[in-house]
This record gives sequence, C-alpha cells and structure tokens, in this order.
Amino acid sequence: MKRFDWYDEIHRLDAEADARRITFILGSHEFPWDMSQALGLALYRTYAVPSIGGLLGDTEEFTDRTQHRYDDTALLLGQMLQHGFEPGRGRDALRRMNQMHRSYDISNDDYLYVLSTFVVMPPRWLNDWGFGWRRLTEHEIRANTNYYRDLGRHMAIKDIPATYEEFCELFDSYEREHFGYSEGGRAVSDSTLELMLDFSPSWQRPVMKKFTMALLDDRLTEAFRYEPASGFWKGAAKFALKARAKVVRFMPPRVEPFTEKDNPNIKSYPEGFDPSRIGTFPQKCPVPHDLRTVEVSGSRDRVPAPGEALPPEQRAGGRQGEQV
Repeated sequence: MKRFDWYDEIHRLDAEADARRITFILGSHEFPWDMSQALGLALYRTYAVPSIGGLLGDTEEFTDRTQHRYDDTALLLGQMLQHGFEPGRGRDALRRMNQMHRSYDISNDDYLYVLSTFVVMPPRWLNDWGFGWRRLTEHEIRANTNYYRDLGRHMAIKDIPATYEEFCELFDSYEREHFGYSEGGRAVSDSTLELMLDFSPSWQRPVMKKFTMALLDDRLTEAFRYEPASGFWKGAAKFALKARAKVVRFMPPRVEPFTEKDNPNIKSYPEGFDPSRIGTFPQKCPVPHDLRTVEVSGSRDRVPAPGEALPPEQRAGGRQGEQV
C-alpha cells in the first residue's frame, strides 16, 4: 500500500453520502494520533464554558472517576463513527449518549458549541497549526462537517450550521462571549490534565506538563486562571509537533484501522464492553453498568429536543433512543 492510497480512496467517495466513511478513514488510518489529540482538545475546551464546566464539576464524575469518563466518551463516540447510526453497536452508543445528556438541563446553544468543537478543531490542528503530516482538503473538511451535522441531527440539536465556515463563526463567537472561570470547570480541567500526565512515564511528566500547558491558547489559560506557558515552551511544543509531522509523512500508511480497542490509554473495560451499558446513570438507574461483557439489546424511544423534559419512565432510568 502506498502513502497516498487512502487519500485517493477518500477523494473517490462522496463528501455527503460517504461522510462517515471518510471521517473514519481520517481518524483511524490517516491521522489516528492527530485526530485523537484534536478531539481531546475539543472536549477539553468545553470545560471553559461555565454552564458546561460547572455542570460537569457538579456531577463529580469528571473529577472522581476521570479515567472512566475519558474511556466512556472515547468509546461511545468511536462506536458511532465505526458502526454508524443504524441498528447495532453504533445506535446503542448513540442512545446511551442521548440518555446521559437528557438527564441534565443543557441548552441548545451549549450543544451547538460542543458540536462545533468537533468540526473545527481537527482542521485547526492539522491545517492552521501545521501539525498534520499533510493538510486536510476541502473535500475532507466538508465530509467531516457533514458527519458531525448528522450526529447533531440524531441528538435533536436545532439550528445546526450548514457549512464549516459557519461552524467556525459559531465556535469563535461562542468562546468570546461565554468563556469564563467557574470552580467546577477548573476542577474538571485539573483532573483531566492530571489524567493526561498519567499516560506518560513518571520521569517524563514534568516535561509533559509544560508541553501540554504550552498547547493551551490565551482563551483557555485566562478562563481557567492558569499561568500562561512561556514563549520558550510554546515554541518548543510547536517545533516538536511540526517535526513529528515531517517524520510521519515518510512512514508507511496504516493498513489496519486504529480504533479505541487499540488505545492503551483506555483501561476501564479490559474484558470488552456493551455500548448500551457504559457511561453514567445519574437517576439511580436500576440497570447494572459495572459489567465487562453483556449482551446487546434495546428498544427505540424518541429523543426530546434540548431543554425538553424527559418522560417519567426515562427520568427513572429507562433507555432513551435516538431520533431518526
């Protein structure tokens, strides 16, 4: 297999009809490490919105069980991308995510912002910041945008932007207007950064901490009230990532997809998992969710729009389905 074979396959596909397939190839074959970093940073940014970070802090899930929440987020999103929204593991993951979200009062605007981070951060990481071994093309950016627009529709999010440019405008304006300090957001940020450092050997952690902080822009450091990284460390981080990109460009393409099961940082389910039974069950759901392997099952329920109250049976812990 040649270095640009995946590139050629992507550009034979349709950016709308094959959006999920293109996005999967980008994340599992072309840029597995980069996409993981970009999407991790995308989620991390949301903690700087007080209505989001404060809520996550109040649940204490992201401070007391950080590894589990990291794993669940990656696994649920990964199952949807790998299997789609049709019946099966992808739809089960979608239902589980929707059920968790609808347990809380989350505004449509916050949903839109979170969705925008998934659309905007990969092109910024790979193209704008120059950390990719090649640039994303307009065709690929359009496909990635279309995939997350589809995900947003399955989450019943309203007023979803139509184009990447509109997502960028929403992303930047929302951060300018809503980024700010909250105790919950800072606590979740601290716990997340600590988890990221735990992924490195102990002797590397002092350097990795400075390296990680150097990747946070001024909006983030101000919102979390962190001391900004020095110019030296910002320059060193950018140099290292751009140097890595040059090396990766000459590496052979990844033939087998790199998915969540290959990620050594995901540790909570060593014997496997059922996407319908992982995550949080905040309403004291009677379904046991600490199992390692269980059968797949489920029924279909309608997803309320953001801000709409859950039916009593779903507030009591029943499974909530997706909108199709």
